Amino acid sequence: MSWKGFTKGVVRAPQTVRQRFKLGENTKDAVYIDAERRFQDLETETKKLHSESKKYFDAIKGMLNHQIEFSKAVAEIYRPISGRVSDPDAVYPEGNPEGIRACEEYENIVRDLLETLQPELEMIETRVVQPANELLEIIKAIRKTAQKRQHKQLDYDRHRATLQKLKDKKEKSLKDEKAMYKAETEVEQATQEFDYFNDLLKDELPRLFALEREFIVPLFQSFYYMQLNVFYTLHERMQGIKIGYFDLTQGIEEAVEAKRGDVQDQVEQLGIVRFKITGGRRPGQKFTPKAIEGRPSSSSSRLAIEGRSSTSSSRLALEAPKSSTEPAYRRSMNSLPPPPSYSASQAVANGSPSETAIGRANSTGSSWGALAKAKRAPPPPPKPKPKPARFNAGPAAPTATALYDYEAQADGDLTFMAGDVIEIVRRGATENEWWTGKLNGREGQFPGNYVRVD
Repeated sequence: MSWKGFTKGVVRAPQTVRQRFKLGENTKDAVYIDAERRFQDLETETKKLHSESKKYFDAIKGMLNHQIEFSKAVAEIYRPISGRVSDPDAVYPEGNPEGIRACEEYENIVRDLLETLQPELEMIETRVVQPANELLEIIKAIRKTAQKRQHKQLDYDRHRATLQKLKDKKEKSLKDEKAMYKAETEVEQATQEFDYFNDLLKDELPRLFALEREFIVPLFQSFYYMQLNVFYTLHERMQGIKIGYFDLTQGIEEAVEAKRGDVQDQVEQLGIVRFKITGGRRPGQKFTPKAIEGRPSSSSSRLAIEGRSSTSSSRLALEAPKSSTEPAYRRSMNSLPPPPSYSASQAVANGSPSETAIGRANSTGSSWGALAKAKRAPPPPPKPKPKPARFNAGPAAPTATALYDYEAQADGDLTFMAGDVIEIVRRGATENEWWTGKLNGREGQFPGNYVRVD
């Protein structure tokens, strides 16, 4: 925008506000208002016509190009990745020669089809897209004329309001007389300019609407016949494809099933497609626990050691045996042996206190496994004792019943016996993490898989 246009916009701003909010006297022409509404519809539909015709042209061309790229991608999959240790078919350098040959034949057919359709695509460009673009340019020029008419109407209403304000003055000074003379001159000039653009648009917009109808009819016919030619050529060429790799005597689903065989079942049997990550850091823990396996797991039970860090020494938490299909508290207490409780006397008997952590880790696969097999399952835990009535006033804190004995292995641990009812202070995300609870007024941490939540 030039400086002159900017200054005119500032001068017209007050009148623009009055016109938008319908303040004061504003010029209205019913004939032009109806023509303007029809012109806005024509402008919108022409933009849509131009956009959709361009998209159709790009879609036909893009469809063929995507078919070519698709055949290239399939051919690359058929080729073996030779020279790679991870490639099970590296010893077969030929890969799938029949499939590769079929992809090359298909690619050549689509390329030939693209060359055949090139004249039709060019006709779509010249007879549909380009005329729609030319009509759009004409509408843009008319829009500028309509905008000019809007500006002249603002000037016309503005000068008329100024002149009427001066006329309404009862006592006029010499300065007011000069201003009135100037305002009358401006009103006369603004009237001539506004009438010119207003009459021009009222006379020629209906003619444009008639010409627009005559323009659309041949445009649509051209698009229709060219579309028939494109799809007829596509159908004829695709119907004549004869690639021996494909069995056209069967239905689509039958042919796909015959080619695929049991590949899907074999893929689903791979362990990598069912890989799942579990576990995580428990809230408030400074160091992430690490799993140390003492010995290979068996089909019925396994003994895992979860390491934790403390300020005094390293200590280990035992993971209670559990089934992969049901929670620990639903299994029979006599079916699987529980992990043994740890005592400081056993550690001292096997070595010095400083070697306690090492002794625990080294004895996992031998002594602990033997003890777990030899020791009988603890008796079922008794029912929790009923709480006094004075504690039932507020909401009861969550509790858990101990399934096994646990002896504190470091500072901050909570010692309990099987059947004890522990008040849960902080619960971990899973039962394989360390929880915090209270028992007999003492608060401490304990392995979550040693208890059953009530």
